[in-house]
Amino acid sequence: MARLRNIPRVALTLLAVVAAIVVVASCSDGQKKAGVGASADLKALMLARGLTEADVTAALKTFTPTGKKDEFYLFASGGHGGNMIVIGVPSMRILKYIGVFTPEPWQGYGYDQETRDILEAGSPPGNMLTWGDMHHPAFSETNADYDGQFIFANDKANARLAVIDLRDFATKQIVQSGLIMNDHGGTFVTPNTEYVIETAQMAAPLGGGYAPLSEYNDKYRGAQIYWKFDRAKGRIIKEQSWAIELPPYMQDLADAGKGASDGWAFCNSVNTERAVGDLQGGKPPLESGASQNDMDFLHVINWRKAEAVAAAGKTKTIAGMRVITLETAIAEGLLAFIPEPKSPHGVDIAPNGTDIVVSGKLDTHATVYDFNKIMALMEAKTYEGVDAYGVPILPFRDTIRGQVEIGLGPLHTQFDDKGFCYTSIFLESKVAKWSLADLTLIDKASVHYNIGHLSAAEGDALHPKGRYLIAMNKWAIDRFNGVGPLLPQNFQLIDISGDKMEVIYDMPLPLGEPHYAQMISADKIKTIDMYSPVGTNPVTMSPDPHATVTEEDVRIERKSDGVHVYMTLVRSHLNPDIIEVKKGDRVHIHATSLEQALDATHGFCIDMYNVNLSIEPGKVCNVSFTADRAGVFPYYCTEFCSALHLEMAGYLLVKPN
Repeated sequence: MARLRNIPRVALTLLAVVAAIVVVASCSDGQKKAGVGASADLKALMLARGLTEADVTAALKTFTPTGKKDEFYLFASGGHGGNMIVIGVPSMRILKYIGVFTPEPWQGYGYDQETRDILEAGSPPGNMLTWGDMHHPAFSETNADYDGQFIFANDKANARLAVIDLRDFATKQIVQSGLIMNDHGGTFVTPNTEYVIETAQMAAPLGGGYAPLSEYNDKYRGAQIYWKFDRAKGRIIKEQSWAIELPPYMQDLADAGKGASDGWAFCNSVNTERAVGDLQGGKPPLESGASQNDMDFLHVINWRKAEAVAAAGKTKTIAGMRVITLETAIAEGLLAFIPEPKSPHGVDIAPNGTDIVVSGKLDTHATVYDFNKIMALMEAKTYEGVDAYGVPILPFRDTIRGQVEIGLGPLHTQFDDKGFCYTSIFLESKVAKWSLADLTLIDKASVHYNIGHLSAAEGDALHPKGRYLIAMNKWAIDRFNGVGPLLPQNFQLIDISGDKMEVIYDMPLPLGEPHYAQMISADKIKTIDMYSPVGTNPVTMSPDPHATVTEEDVRIERKSDGVHVYMTLVRSHLNPDIIEVKKGDRVHIHATSLEQALDATHGFCIDMYNVNLSIEPGKVCNVSFTADRAGVFPYYCTEFCSALHLEMAGYLLVKPN
């Protein structure tokens, strides 16, 4: 009983009361006596499992009974899984994977014609990309607050952006500019989602051309792209999008201003040294070559004025995109630099819209810039010089409000509703809590291990929610059961509602490397339960021209482009259940679910032909393939749907020539 003696009596009393209430509430009068033993049983359970008061308190804070829903959604990037992970908070239950840059079989994403078209539209011509390195999801915003309508995500490896509709948690569009080669600084939205911002990371000749590294300073460039978003259509409009050319400084993360700073954007950079590595050539590796200067450059961009410059035609077309050249950006006063502490990896605009927080990986501070000071200096043209490309540089000390000592390796900052900031500290594996008002460190919480990003509830919006924060840790090491050399990431849920931060849940993430996440109040997201009317195309969210809305419309027709099968699915049969074609025929299947019952999803696959669809109630899926193998190929519903699920099947008969 030694372990139990260490548990405060008040905690045991509270637990006993909770247990007794649960037992009494769930029993009839004749069973209420069972509650007498609840306290003893609970003590025994704690002893058997070696649980402390803190363990049980954390469990009570995160336990979400069956049927009770979470207060928040967390949308996390799937890293090189290329998908998005949806998690409930505080339960930390995974609710869904969303197929985005990578085919996802359970949802049939990348297997039907519509979603294949999405992947192909975001790929180089003739080379459909089937993986991506998702990094930074961002919710659509209205007046600088999350509105729950859309979420965007970037693919760092292939410089792509995706649009995901939160009515059905499905990807609707992927775009690629052809202008830049990769992007770490994406996606970030302007306060009313006028634009989705994507910033290049590794400099390259704009438009994908070739130049030797010996011409790096002259031929290599960065860029920040402003993708125009049409909210009514739910689509990015490439023709109305534009970009600003930037020096080859490896631009990093960005953030759009809000409130007083609306109309401006801010972007980190590293490698103002313009190092390129070349170990084989006897030069320093990139990581040391890019870490020589004490300061890098915070980019300050007047995007509202740049929008007018682009509209006036003061651009150059590169790879089909309008680009404001670096010379024009300087001449029009669109761009200025401010020195920022060494190797920064985060720029975050506080809810007040005037404080701009930057942390340098090789510094120990969070530096708070003052937007009003920046504007006054720019208006007075008070610069300390220009960079090698002629961009004016503001004096560092005159632009900041102050600094706060954080620790070794500060990275990213989020905000709560009480005026506190939370900064991840990579080298110390900690989260720091500090006061924005007086720039003082309040608390530190240890996490496991090597934290990168962190996400507070609506923690980068105008009105943060507080309560919870997620530490996104890169290493798990000894946290979970062994699974071989490739270990999961570790998301830790932290309670930030009190004076002291408390880690209350460890969650292994065994899919890709989740890089960043955003957390939104659950009541802001309004999902549909089914596609309506029956015959809706999930990409266009409108009636599909190939829909088969009644079983009377089921048919097989031979046309000039092949055999068209107009199919319906309803519990518990596929109609038609026999399809006969000739070897070499091009087969087009148009499958419509007639279901209008909640969660009555059907799947459809054809053996050996790589046909795999997920057909939710009311949805239409179209798929085409060439019947290049003669034989008998069963097809069936892949999603358990009823007692007669196994009988929901049929045959594709491919006759030899």
